[in-house]
Amino acid sequence: INDGANMKSQLEALGYEVDLQYAEDDVQMQVSQIENMIASGVNCLVIASIDSQALVNVEAQAKAAGIPIIAYDRLLMDTDAVSYYATFDNKGVGTKIGEYIRDAKDLDNATESYTIEFFMGSPDDNNAHMLYAGVMEVLQPYLDNGTLVCKSGRTSFEDTCILRWSQETAQQNCENYLTGFYADEDLDIACTAFDGFAYGCKAAFEGAGYKVGENWPLITGQDAELMATKNIISGYQTMSIYKDTRLLASKSVGMV
Repeated sequence: INDGANMKSQLEALGYEVDLQYAEDDVQMQVSQIENMIASGVNCLVIASIDSQALVNVEAQAKAAGIPIIAYDRLLMDTDAVSYYATFDNKGVGTKIGEYIRDAKDLDNATESYTIEFFMGSPDDNNAHMLYAGVMEVLQPYLDNGTLVCKSGRTSFEDTCILRWSQETAQQNCENYLTGFYADEDLDIACTAFDGFAYGCKAAFEGAGYKVGENWPLITGQDAELMATKNIISGYQTMSIYKDTRLLASKSVGMV
């Protein structure tokens, strides 16, 4: 919402008329919003997709009408209608999460193994695949040599991805792991791709009786949300990654 407001005000300052709409995570609503924008004769579309697969046809309509498309934050897949793509270095975000775990646990010099479980992003979001690649580029060697142990065996993207970045699913997955694999041993690291997942894991760990200052695990995150920052201060979350979306908005305005 802040991104949209930033872009709208910057574009209006340049003399553009802006139609800003949100689809509330409703794929069909987003399709119809874009169809209406095309019908009204917009000169440019900036799309932050919910599910890029669902937008292929409407993107083709825009291309046929000569309307350039900017993919905002998430790459629009399976289409040749996109003129520009503005995003962060999502693989770099994953690399930073992996490096944080490596350094915090001093994995290169570890004399013991650490248990780890993964909570990765939505399979319909290209950013999630990039982030996973960054995480695993750093951590795979430690999984291979036994320094990191994933007792559930769920380390592939397909096994760890969480549709629509659902906090509830992350909590459910974490509860299942704790019950099924960590009844006799603590889980040391919850490698999550998003602050919302970290909140879900926090609830699962609290429910399983973990205590901050005793056996609380290392929990990663991304987005540096206000709640995450408070959780870091109180010890419930270990780290997060801040990406300044004002920068993304201004880059997209430049593209327009």
